[in-house]
Amino acid sequence: MRKLAYYVAVTLDGYIAGPDGQYDFFPFGGEEAAAILADFPETMPTPAREPLGIADRAAQRFDTVIMGRATYDPGLKAGLTSPYAHLQQYVVSRTLISPDPAVTVVDDPVALVRELKQRDGMDIWLCGGGKLAAALRDEIDELIIKRHPIVIGSGLPLFDGPFTPTDFAAAGTRTFGTSLTITTFSKVLPSAGEQS
Repeated sequence: MRKLAYYVAVTLDGYIAGPDGQYDFFPFGGEEAAAILADFPETMPTPAREPLGIADRAAQRFDTVIMGRATYDPGLKAGLTSPYAHLQQYVVSRTLISPDPAVTVVDDPVALVRELKQRDGMDIWLCGGGKLAAALRDEIDELIIKRHPIVIGSGLPLFDGPFTPTDFAAAGTRTFGTSLTITTFSKVLPSAGEQS
């Protein structure tokens, strides 16, 4: 079965963006960029793929992306209606009317993910944001956290929802010279007889 993986950059204090959605404080270069381009080339927006030299690189992990409206809006405001044209794209919103035939707008992310997991294909990338991640917490199979050694003090949290403890276990970590770490966490499933 396909997995839903929340692959996202985060600060040391747990934010995926600044208070106004800004994310340009996350550096992208050097050995970290090379590793990301090698392991997750499909997570680069379509217009960036040719300048980065990965226009023809095959997907390594994901063939589908799901994002919240706040994650989709910055590109939309810049005229980019299909930011990941090389992937199947879904935006979760109750008010948006899709501005592009390549983007499907849905209002029930849980039903969407459950349906997508039943289909054939590669894994599903939860691109952001924190409110959508909280709504999909029970459906997330993996967290792939790019933790940057930055503290910003306030912003958009990794999960923005009710208090709901959910266990994950580290499955592997890669550390770079800049102290950036990329850690994969797998959801800990309850043992037989345990209550969820």
